[in-house]
Amino acid sequence: MIYTIVISLYILALLWITVFALGQLGLSRYYLKAQKNEPKSIAKLTILPSVTVQLPMYNEKYVVDRLIEAAIHLDYPADKLTIQILDDSTDETSQIITAKIAALKKTDITIQHIQRTDRVGFKAGALANGLTKTNDEYIAIFDADFIPNSDFLKSTLPYFSHDKIGMVQTRWTHLNEDFSLLTRMQAFGLNAHFSVDQAGRSAAGSFINFNGTGGIWRKTCIQSAGGWQHDTLTEDLDLSYRAQLAGWQFEYIESIECPAELPIMIPAIKSQQYRWNKGAAESARKHLPAIFKSGLAPIHKLRAALHLLNSSVFLFLLIAAALSIPMLYIKSVRADLGLFFDLGTIFVVGFVAIGFYYWVSTLKTHRDERRLWYYLKNFPLFMVFSMGLALHNSIAIVEGLVGKKTPFIRTPKFNVIAKSDTWVDNKYLGQIQSTAVSTWMEGVLSLYFLFGVGYGILIGDYGLLIWHSMLALGFGAVCLLSIRSSQYAIA
Repeated sequence: MIYTIVISLYILALLWITVFALGQLGLSRYYLKAQKNEPKSIAKLTILPSVTVQLPMYNEKYVVDRLIEAAIHLDYPADKLTIQILDDSTDETSQIITAKIAALKKTDITIQHIQRTDRVGFKAGALANGLTKTNDEYIAIFDADFIPNSDFLKSTLPYFSHDKIGMVQTRWTHLNEDFSLLTRMQAFGLNAHFSVDQAGRSAAGSFINFNGTGGIWRKTCIQSAGGWQHDTLTEDLDLSYRAQLAGWQFEYIESIECPAELPIMIPAIKSQQYRWNKGAAESARKHLPAIFKSGLAPIHKLRAALHLLNSSVFLFLLIAAALSIPMLYIKSVRADLGLFFDLGTIFVVGFVAIGFYYWVSTLKTHRDERRLWYYLKNFPLFMVFSMGLALHNSIAIVEGLVGKKTPFIRTPKFNVIAKSDTWVDNKYLGQIQSTAVSTWMEGVLSLYFLFGVGYGILIGDYGLLIWHSMLALGFGAVCLLSIRSSQYAIA
């Protein structure tokens, strides 16, 4: 009986991973097909509409100045531009903002410094509050770690070519991709999302999402879809689905870039990953019933479901990984169950599909002769890094699916771009949690999969040797980096 349960769960987990991977393969096909088409021709606006630029802030002393500078240097008529600094800060960030505005008295741009007496709704609450204080039809949003290019507004607004387009999202690029191995791995993953994933969904006519920043909304779209809500940790994904289910259309413009700073420490990455994965699970729980009841074509319902449930891959990866060592034992003592073990090879199909997905992304981001080397060097490391986050992200996913509520935790920014930039005296290091129980569990998992490597060699079964080695390395690296970062926080 126990063998049946283990085998069934193992095969089901691998099947789900493979289904997701095949979905990404399908998006790769749509993306490549779209790349062959002529770029959409967009006429420049002859009459520029009024725009409000919202800058949500919470304790961002190291990056607030550069964002305000970028906002006031947007190439747009001052009489049609309002900048809202949505400041929920509890530290000296507010004083920095006040001083900055005072120094900009000569500018003709309207700058509103909006502070609340509480943080109800966190970022969603701040955005909703700001929305009540503007009559402008278009709302651009930039998080504190972004630096929009001066032509952002004039480049994006023409894509609101008809009244049903409610949001235009641009592609994130990275100010500090080459700072460290951690920033390089994040960039590798995000580049695929902002090329193959978003553009592929758009080309297929399926739902895409606002990514929380680097985009511009039609105000009436936000309002008619129910406004900003804070019952999930991903208010951007939530509103995206409510708006598109209500009939609004979104545009993703890969050619327009919006540079941002990547987190440089593993606790900051974990904080961001936790929010993204838990929020996606919460949004899935909230919207999947409406999606299945909607009049969308079956293929679009499937893509929407895979989109909202994509974070669950970490959970099924963890399940399959944990059961893979018992599977080695069962295989060694029950040769008659060989057929079931052969079904496990479907994971190879999924791995190849995911590999192709990231290769297509590499073709977009690296057009020179070194792109093959870039891919061969970074894809395996990215997979190891992702596997190492499986436990942390699985906890977030389970909490989201069961409805456990937790507060919005900001990702600390450091204003670290060049390798020579220092961050060890950064005030926000003190906000990093000391080593959590999950960190020690990651260490235990590293030892567990190291045992799996040895056990496979002992019984002469080398089929899972590479996978177990990657898992051991991934969990071990994430554990050690988390412990090291906690030492900076305590110091």
